[in-house]
Amino acid sequence: MRKINDYYSKKAKKNKYPARSVYKLEEVQQKYKFLRRGDSVLDLGCYPGSWSLFAAEVVGPKGIVVGVDLQQADRSPRPDSAPIHWLTQDIMEPELIGAVRKYRPAFKVLISDLAPKTTGNRWADAQKSLILVRQTLMLAEELLLNKGHYLCKVFQGEDFPDFVEEVKKKFVMAKVLKPKSSRVESREVFVLGMEFKKHVID
Repeated sequence: MRKINDYYSKKAKKNKYPARSVYKLEEVQQKYKFLRRGDSVLDLGCYPGSWSLFAAEVVGPKGIVVGVDLQQADRSPRPDSAPIHWLTQDIMEPELIGAVRKYRPAFKVLISDLAPKTTGNRWADAQKSLILVRQTLMLAEELLLNKGHYLCKVFQGEDFPDFVEEVKKKFVMAKVLKPKSSRVESREVFVLGMEFKKHVID
C-alpha cells in the first residue's frame, strides 16, 4: 500500500502539484469529463491548491476558478490556465456566498475535497464529514448553474446513504466513486452529481 502512496506522492512532486489528491480529481475527470473548457469552477476546501490548479488547466484561460479555504493557498496558475482567485473564508459562514459572487453569480462546477480534522473515532469523523458535505450541497443549490456539476469527498458512515439520496434528487445522475489513488484503508469516497436540476421560482 505504501508503494502506491509513494507513487502518487512522487508523481505530484514531479508534476509540481502540492498534494497527491490531484490524481483523484484527474481520474474522475478522465472518466466523466465534468470539467470543460471555459467553465467557472468553485473549489471548496482548496488548500493546498492542487484541485484548483488542475481545474484551472482543464477549463483554460477563458474559464475561472475560485478556491475557498480557511488556509490561504495562494499559488500561481500554470501557463494557459484559468485565473484562480483564492479566498480565505469559512464555508459555514453566511458571508461566503456574497464573497464568491463578487467573481461569478453562479458556477458551472462545484468541487470539494474538504475533510474534517480527524479524531480517530470513525463515527465522530463520519458525522463531522457529513456536516461539511451537506454544507457544500447547500452551497451547490445556491451557486450552481442549471445543469451544473458537483463533486465532493465524504467519509462513509451510517448517514451516508441518506446523503447520496439527497444528491440523487438534485441531479440527473449521481455516482459514488472510489478513485485508485485513494488509500485502500480510507473510508473516503467521492460523490459525483451531474446536471443539477435548478428550481426556478416564477
